[in-house]
Amino acid sequence: MSLSQPKPNRVLPLSQGEDFLFSDSSVFSGQWPDRTLARVPRAEVWAFEVADAKADVLVCGGGGYVALVVDREGIEVAQWLNGLGYNAYVLIHRLPGADGHPKDIALIDGLAAIAAVRSERPLLLFGLSSGGHLAGTLACQPEAGAVGVVIAYAPINANHKDYKAPAGKPDYPPAEKQAFYNDWPIGIAAEPHGVPKCPVFLAYALTDAIVPVEHALNFIKTARDVGLDLDAHIFGQAPHGFALRDKAGTHAGWPDLAAAWMAAKLK
Repeated sequence: MSLSQPKPNRVLPLSQGEDFLFSDSSVFSGQWPDRTLARVPRAEVWAFEVADAKADVLVCGGGGYVALVVDREGIEVAQWLNGLGYNAYVLIHRLPGADGHPKDIALIDGLAAIAAVRSERPLLLFGLSSGGHLAGTLACQPEAGAVGVVIAYAPINANHKDYKAPAGKPDYPPAEKQAFYNDWPIGIAAEPHGVPKCPVFLAYALTDAIVPVEHALNFIKTARDVGLDLDAHIFGQAPHGFALRDKAGTHAGWPDLAAAWMAAKLK
């Protein structure tokens, strides 16, 4: 991990507003490498590019759709992907319900990001926590054209009003956030619009109290029933948010598993 904040090669704006990455530190909470964005003045993509990239990867960090974990689940992932020979594009999307944004604003920004980074190279999607739900939602869109999606510890379906785990769990505020989860329960066979159109890699924690393992189990059943290309890994002692830093368990090997899986999907 770098001791200083890595700078992207370029910033790609997706909506109106001023570039805030280096000019307005007040939008960030915390210090590198643990910053979060509690508000998003402008949707944009932070491009971390390498020479002779073998593929492009859109990175969606978490934050529960009420913030963005931009360092641990964004820039650090981009650096790791660069080391594997990929261009990495960190999505900074607007938040549902914030500043009057509609429920599907993250999806709107994600599709705009895919259009902005589109090249002749294959495209992979990579999402952690709520960013995994967004990556999964993007993978369901025909126009995305992804060759694979990596989803880690993400609330992909059991936040939906009809599939909640644990049963009776209250809705999540703001209302637009819950409505987005209700629109897109990813990996539920009864919701065919929510089945990704590309191979999927899952990494989950068995005892995750924030994102119950039912999210992954529902997806695994659907993959079996519809014949979806799925690799699923459930780690017994992993905490929520293990990302790339946490090494205290067998989940320390999940990045290598994901790297091998991504390489295989490019063959």
